[in-house]
Amino acid sequence: MSDPGTSRRPGISELASAAAEALSLTWRSAPGGIVGYVFLTLAEAAAPIATAWLTKTVIDRLSTPDGAVAGLAAGLAAAGLAAAALPGIGRYLRAQTGRLARADAIDRLFAAAERQVGLRRFEDPVFLDRLRLAQEGAGTTGDLVSGVCGTLNGVLSLAGFVASLLILSPAMTALVLLAAVPALVAELLLSRRRATMQWDIERIHRREFFYSRLLSGVQAATEIRLFGIGAFLRARMMAERRTADVAEGLMDRRELVTQGGLTTLSAAVAGAGLWWAITAARRGSLSVGDVAMFVAAVGGVQAALDTLVSSLASVHQRLLTFSHYVAVIRAEPDLPSTDKGMAPVLRRGIELREVWFRYSDGHPWVLRGVDLTIPHGRSVALVGLNGAGKSTLIRLLCRMYDPTRGRILWDGVDLRDIPPADLRERISAVFQDHMNYDMSAAENIGLGDLPALDDPARIKQAAVRAGVHRTLSGLPRGYDTLLTRIFFSEADKGDPETGVVLSSGQWQRLALARALVRDGRDLMILDEPSSGLDPEAEHEVHAGIREHRAGRTSLLISHRLSAVRDADLIAVLHDGRIAELGPHEALLAADGHYARLFRLQAAGYQEAQ
Repeated sequence: MSDPGTSRRPGISELASAAAEALSLTWRSAPGGIVGYVFLTLAEAAAPIATAWLTKTVIDRLSTPDGAVAGLAAGLAAAGLAAAALPGIGRYLRAQTGRLARADAIDRLFAAAERQVGLRRFEDPVFLDRLRLAQEGAGTTGDLVSGVCGTLNGVLSLAGFVASLLILSPAMTALVLLAAVPALVAELLLSRRRATMQWDIERIHRREFFYSRLLSGVQAATEIRLFGIGAFLRARMMAERRTADVAEGLMDRRELVTQGGLTTLSAAVAGAGLWWAITAARRGSLSVGDVAMFVAAVGGVQAALDTLVSSLASVHQRLLTFSHYVAVIRAEPDLPSTDKGMAPVLRRGIELREVWFRYSDGHPWVLRGVDLTIPHGRSVALVGLNGAGKSTLIRLLCRMYDPTRGRILWDGVDLRDIPPADLRERISAVFQDHMNYDMSAAENIGLGDLPALDDPARIKQAAVRAGVHRTLSGLPRGYDTLLTRIFFSEADKGDPETGVVLSSGQWQRLALARALVRDGRDLMILDEPSSGLDPEAEHEVHAGIREHRAGRTSLLISHRLSAVRDADLIAVLHDGRIAELGPHEALLAADGHYARLFRLQAAGYQEAQ
């Protein structure tokens, strides 16, 4: 299976693998539905053949004075009833099987995405395109089974009607079959072109979605209206939509011309066959029943060929899409990981040894040989200019990436030798770009440690420490209030009982509570925990954080140097290296980068006063 981060189109082996995966998945999900659907497919294929032969026999019997037709008429009625009833039953089984297979496929897809250890895949546009196509493929798993059964139906119907036609005219049979070859080849080529087109325009759809989300979401609504950029963004969105429409329209025209020519060819063959049958009957070579049988057989062969060709084309196209699903679920993790061992309880500290890092070979170095020790039970502050690599260093500590060179040791054990889930279980963090979950207030906090969802006392304690308890308890439904309005209709929006939206500062306190509920971890990471707060709230939050992290191992990042001055150690990250390290007073006395930045900020406050 090709790497999910590449754009190489799937070949024969990938399509075969995708077919095997789809059938295996559907069989595991709904074996009874598959058996029943196959049985109905066989019956559906047999019904029109039986009807054609019974019709021929009835007509021939009616041509004789004493031909008995009662039994044949009953059989003809039964065949007609079966032909009418079986498609509906088949649609029901197909829908049931499809739902079960789709649910299983989607669950496996997101479980596979979750197995990715770090972030590299999710920052790769090609992988994101493939992941979206994989979701589309997972949603149409049942259609693949339908296409396979449609192909089986076409093969069986074709075999039955071809056998019937051979009895009447081998030459005409060969002509009808030869006319189907171009249709088969053309449909397969068209399906591959359509799948290629969908892959090519996927990035266009992603950009269109980006603009549509901006225009329809609340996050950018204020700036869009203030700056008057709605029309500009809409124009860009529509430009992407028109580009996609042009590609899809070109594909539709190609299909229209091709299928129109094939339909004309089929009609010409059918007309020639009908002319032959009528003239043969006039000569006495065929009976009236034979003519009826011939007409039914030609129509049946062409219908079976159409079913076969369209089913093969559909299966082919869906396999091309489903191959993206297979590529994702079989993708190797972006980082090597082990399921053996565990993170030792932190007793000595965390050590970064000569750590170099860049996001790819084409990117510049972000870290250039960082040496830093975070002692156990001590607080370390990391400061530096924007882009110095502070957030990157946090990602390395949480093992979202591995160092390009060098090692990170947890009590002497390389992070790469620790199961990622076990490592992260020992870390608590509040991130600068924290998430605001469209859930209740209690759930927004409890997600920091899932067992806390069933422990309201822990959630309340974390909220109190983060200074957000009073806000949450005052909501219409207290901690059970939904912190979103997206799940409700326009009529519900005036009712605060349905949900509320917090301010950015309140969301930041909630994110801090989510980190604090994860109590008892070995390392707490605080990345700009008060950047959205007013000075009074910031002072309150940092006072609470200082009390909470006393005697704990913590890493604090803040651009406000007044917030880090009480840290045991302050590390200055400059030009990808630790340029200075020491307590606040020592760094001021050294009169280096830290002292310059601290005095600049202090001067700004004094001028403001």
